[in-house]
Amino acid sequence: MISQQAMLYNQLYSFWIFTIVLTIFPAHGVILDVFESIVDCASCLAALIPLQALAHLGNDAFSDTFIAVCDIAQLEDPDVCSGLMSRLGPIIAHDLRSIDVAGQTAPRLCDALFGFCASKTPNPFAVPLPSPSVPLAPPSEPTVRKTPFQVVHISDVHIDREYTVGSEANCTKNICCRNFADEAGDPITDPAQPFGNSKCDSPPSLADSMLDAVNSFNAQFVIFTGDVVEGAIWLTTQDEVTSDLTDFNAEMLSKISALIFPAIGVHSPHSDSTPVNSFPRNTTDTTLDVQWVFDTQSAGWEQWIGSAASQQVDHISGSYAATVPDMNLVILSLNTQYWYRQNLWLYDSDTFQPDPNGILSFMVEQLQAAENAGQRVWVIGHIPLGKSDIVEDQSNYYDQILQRYKDTIVGQFFGHSHKDQFEIAYSDYNDQTAANAVGVGLVCPALTPTSGNPAFKVYDVDPDTFGIMNIRVIFANITDPSFQENPTWAVYYDARETYGPLVGLPAMSELTPAFWHNLTEVFMANDTAFQLFNTFLSRGGDVAPCTDADNCKNTTICDQRAFRSQNNCDVDEGAFGMLRRRNSRGSQRQEGSECEGIGIREILDEIRGKLRV
Repeated sequence: MISQQAMLYNQLYSFWIFTIVLTIFPAHGVILDVFESIVDCASCLAALIPLQALAHLGNDAFSDTFIAVCDIAQLEDPDVCSGLMSRLGPIIAHDLRSIDVAGQTAPRLCDALFGFCASKTPNPFAVPLPSPSVPLAPPSEPTVRKTPFQVVHISDVHIDREYTVGSEANCTKNICCRNFADEAGDPITDPAQPFGNSKCDSPPSLADSMLDAVNSFNAQFVIFTGDVVEGAIWLTTQDEVTSDLTDFNAEMLSKISALIFPAIGVHSPHSDSTPVNSFPRNTTDTTLDVQWVFDTQSAGWEQWIGSAASQQVDHISGSYAATVPDMNLVILSLNTQYWYRQNLWLYDSDTFQPDPNGILSFMVEQLQAAENAGQRVWVIGHIPLGKSDIVEDQSNYYDQILQRYKDTIVGQFFGHSHKDQFEIAYSDYNDQTAANAVGVGLVCPALTPTSGNPAFKVYDVDPDTFGIMNIRVIFANITDPSFQENPTWAVYYDARETYGPLVGLPAMSELTPAFWHNLTEVFMANDTAFQLFNTFLSRGGDVAPCTDADNCKNTTICDQRAFRSQNNCDVDEGAFGMLRRRNSRGSQRQEGSECEGIGIREILDEIRGKLRV
């Protein structure tokens, strides 16, 4: 057996050999060979040695090499390669300089960049949880139901302030409908229309139309689960993102009369930060400061959430807790960015950090306060906890908190996937039954037309239990002849009417976690019902086949039963670029890419795919 000392010697020897090679030969040629060599976890870990050597040559050398590799592959326009790699390259180089390529973080960095070495096993950690001091009885079903009140849920608006009517809607980039400098003078083949296109993020006119529709429901309050900025991630600047966040806050204020409870958009090249997804932990040694994001939203949201909660946004990394006026209900808004795989700052230390920036501790503190006060809580955030792009550690720790406070938490609401979905939490994931279903995450579809027809949700809420009685999805059909003149917002489907009869839902019952589990049982046995759900995902706008034959149906139902990322059935085999060649960046993209647009992981996968063809 090779001793640890010998392994370290070999690692150092390889590092210095690659350092010498990189100073003699063109670095991009060496790195192209390195990328081509990556075929599994072992080869990915080996590839980190030359990449680390490149990182030690400096941020500029690292970014310039990645730009050159991207340009040689000719999979993206040069401005995309330059803009994206120059923004993210220094973070990756920082990571590589900060870790041991044989340490515990290296496999996770391989997963984030290349899709190899993924793990479904969280690091063992018991979240410190106080024992119940005041027993809170589980919400009981009232014998007489009061009239429900309405809450509107919007998400993933992705407004492109540079959307230009008449510009090219069929361009070569991941979003179109704007005047890109490298396309000036090209003939227009598909002119952008006033209210949007499926290859473009939302024009301001579409956002205004949606906000008017939202206000027409006279909701008690609105929840917004994040993502404001459009997908031209290679061009975004701090000034632009600040302006976009401020403008949308002002638009919501001017058009919606109800209170609004927002969450930080925590994913995507449309992430509400710049560079994309870049939220350094408070243990990171960097000159990059994202406090401006929290300052901007603290000021913008104070008018809705109050002074105390706005101060929490500023000092708890974008999270807050606010009591809904005249209700026994607390909105607990969590910044899930610190749990997101594509936040590349998470890979700059080999020290185990179970609770980056104290978000989980804050969650426990607020839930305990609510329990002591006999209040119920709705949790809102951007990324659902069962998604494959949530780190399995923090997803597991969140689940520990959910199990402890399952009688206090009566609603959980997210966005990010751009799809109409749900994810169920169980007290025992090895025994997934209706009786063991203890929570459900409800996922809101997006406004941006890139993932289907623009939509939002309206919840009917019991005023005593704050449970969900019904869900209506409201959409605008982008293929309707009148859409480009004045979008019509109408009910796409009613969950109680559509799904209730399938599971025998009693007239007075809420849409409980058990209800959603029973619905998955129906989907398993009734393919017609499942295909209806599959159509609903994109509001009928971007329906992809999903059958038993390709295991899609089984995976989808498995994911519906996984509000903990270690339990989803998404397989990350590191061959995204090789197995899923982009078809006009359409529905074949991985789910995260719906929000992400085009990111470093997708580009690196496609470069490797092209090299190995």
